[in-house]
Amino acid sequence: MPLYIVEKVVDNIMLLDLRGRLTLGPETLALRSKIDQLLEAGCTLILLNLGEITYIDSVGLSSLVTSYTSTRKRGGNLKLLHLPRDVRQLLQITRLSTVFEIYDSLEAARQSFQKDSSAGI
Repeated sequence: MPLYIVEKVVDNIMLLDLRGRLTLGPETLALRSKIDQLLEAGCTLILLNLGEITYIDSVGLSSLVTSYTSTRKRGGNLKLLHLPRDVRQLLQITRLSTVFEIYDSLEAARQSFQKDSSAGI
């Protein structure tokens, strides 16, 4: 199953709904390309909704880390939303759950971006 990416803007935050598999190949290239396009366009507040991700491999994890790093280098922030149980466990096992801000609700994630901007982050 290919990766589908649906863009939405919520309070100046680019919400990307990801659906499918995040694995080696065109899927990870599509995500990296989309993040690069957003950053080039000046969108530095990015929220990845992983609720519809059915599988993620090590290259998919690497793409998440690369996207996070690229966003932070541009002065922005990338956060994760609605992690499926398997993805959450994978992030915990790899200790990446200590790197990413992870939210279970859109409202909580949206408020976290507002707190970041008021704190000057």
